[in-house]
Amino acid sequence: MGLVQAEITLKNPSISDIAPLQIACLVDTGALHLCIPEHVKIQLELEEHDKKEVTLADGSKKVVPYVGPIEIAFKNRKGFVGALVMGDEVLLGAMLMEDMDLVVIPSNRTLDVNPCNPNISASMAK
Repeated sequence: MGLVQAEITLKNPSISDIAPLQIACLVDTGALHLCIPEHVKIQLELEEHDKKEVTLADGSKKVVPYVGPIEIAFKNRKGFVGALVMGDEVLLGAMLMEDMDLVVIPSNRTLDVNPCNPNISASMAK
């Protein structure tokens, strides 16, 4: 299918005078979490709340900071999440896509709101 990129907005909801960041991200349905590079953590003044051991694609393990909260916006969707601090670009994983009811459109390699629920995100709570 190829790489899918999207433009998202990240914000620190705990500190209102910090400007939100509009940033390109890599959409990865095979990853679980939101991952941000160190410079995004610094710009948004995000607090480290924990460390998590993550397993990388090659099977190796790494301990990384877990920060938050982060408010994320895409089109008419918003979500709140913590993020792993790792890598050199923002990576949007499957858990956040599920939470915000976002889907990848393979034919044009884009991220979009779920066409079955265009006006409000839907979720299952059973």
